[in-house]
Amino acid sequence: YEAIQQQYKPEVPEYFNFARDVLDRWTEVEKEGKKSKNPALWWVDGAGEEVRWSFEELGVLSRKVANVLSDACSLQRGDRVILILPRIPEWWLVNVACMRTGTVLIPGTQQLTAKDILHRLQKSKAKCIITDDSVAPAVDSVGAECQSLKFKLLVSEGHREGWLNFKDLLKNAPSDHQCVSTKCQDPMAIYFTSGTTGSPKMAEHSHSSYGIGLTVSGRYRYWLDLTSSDVFWNTSDTGWAKAAWSSVFSSWIQGACVFVHKMPQFDPSIVFESLSRFPITVFCSPPTAYRMFVQHKLSSYTFKSLRRCVSAGEPINPEVMQEWKAQTGLDIYEGYGQTETVLICGNFKGMKIKPGSMGKPSPGYDVKIIDENSNILPPGKEGDIAIRVKPTRSPFLFTCYADDPEKTEATIRGDFYVTGDRGIMDEEGYFWFVGRADDVINSAGYRIGPFEVESALVEHPAVVESAVVSSPDPIRGEVVKAFVVLTSDYASHDPEKVMKELQDHVKKVTAPYKYPRKMEFVQQLPKTVSGKIRRNELRQKEWRK
Repeated sequence: YEAIQQQYKPEVPEYFNFARDVLDRWTEVEKEGKKSKNPALWWVDGAGEEVRWSFEELGVLSRKVANVLSDACSLQRGDRVILILPRIPEWWLVNVACMRTGTVLIPGTQQLTAKDILHRLQKSKAKCIITDDSVAPAVDSVGAECQSLKFKLLVSEGHREGWLNFKDLLKNAPSDHQCVSTKCQDPMAIYFTSGTTGSPKMAEHSHSSYGIGLTVSGRYRYWLDLTSSDVFWNTSDTGWAKAAWSSVFSSWIQGACVFVHKMPQFDPSIVFESLSRFPITVFCSPPTAYRMFVQHKLSSYTFKSLRRCVSAGEPINPEVMQEWKAQTGLDIYEGYGQTETVLICGNFKGMKIKPGSMGKPSPGYDVKIIDENSNILPPGKEGDIAIRVKPTRSPFLFTCYADDPEKTEATIRGDFYVTGDRGIMDEEGYFWFVGRADDVINSAGYRIGPFEVESALVEHPAVVESAVVSSPDPIRGEVVKAFVVLTSDYASHDPEKVMKELQDHVKKVTAPYKYPRKMEFVQQLPKTVSGKIRRNELRQKEWRK
């Protein structure tokens, strides 16, 4: 880790374009026979269909899509393009084509409602939307209210009135295209934030912030520990910035193969079968998924190629890490970042893993725990997780919240960008997540982070997952309330007895004052489209009662 900190000094040139400077370079390496035979993209649909593209094929097809954007849609550099597609190969082609044309990509998930799509179209003033048959009706229901929207591209075998057919245009488009010359700080993409604490913001990233900044994730011996011989599977939804992190930039910076399973619905058995059948060496999934995985008996599967597992998106409970290792023999390397950043902290190769810790600061950032007056706090003190941006702001941070200077300015406190997350650094320099600043509970003078209580609960065999929030109390001001999803074995038990058993369990495994005085058993927890628990929704419900 110390060597990585000293060696990591990526160059940020004046001009940079990921398609030209990284992907096209891998095409040359491929042609010279200096790269493993792994494809750049390996897509399977689970029903026998497969796509395997080399970097050269990815280049040819993405140039054709670039011509579709420039010619058929008359899009100019800087125009914004909303992309809402499932895990299909066209999603990757549009990502690269937008880089080649200098248009600004705005990914969205298939789970967006018509209201969400309207919000994104109006807020972004996007000129073009690219989607499929499942989302097109929702777009048509709100399209009349979006004055900026000029072109609608449908990725489908069929046709729809008012839409251009993507596949027809792609077939007929020429394959030669001159990549635009983009400066490092030119806008490359806008990612709507998860919306865990309010309506989603538009985090704008430059060509260098992800295109160069994510070397800190992908590099050999770093967080993902990738080489060009690896086959990397990241299960993220295409609407989430994590798909860009791992399924585009971190992998292809290293020349690794991006593996994709179409998997319309998340299914643990499909994950286990794929890890057994395909030569996947590195695997990334969010904590929610690992919590589901360890409910299954994995002994009937052999993940013969798998060597490294990583997790991000939310903190992963120590109990889940231990259970996964017991069943697979593999550690889970946790990483921490935001839509606005690249990797902030991570467990790098060779570091001792402390279950429940997000690891140490990534070499791209100077990360500190600060108080409300921007003072750096000593080890063991809880405060705000922050990144130093003065006197020099890292080029690997988001540029701004697009079209919202006030919200952008509100992220700066003194010399620091404040993440909005609370944490603690220990004596060895490891960082520990406490909760979103809004999620921390203040009960009778005690400050309680929800993650610690949730981790204690999930250790009990009755609990699949839980969300812990504050609930009003006439004496203590607020108390801990847990919303709990029970395993099928416990669902029929007496709720009062289960509640008492869980309360006693939490008192044993963590400080007794942290136990949930209130508890509600639910079928599922409210989550953002990226799978993060919406504690603010549960908290607001409690305080409205």
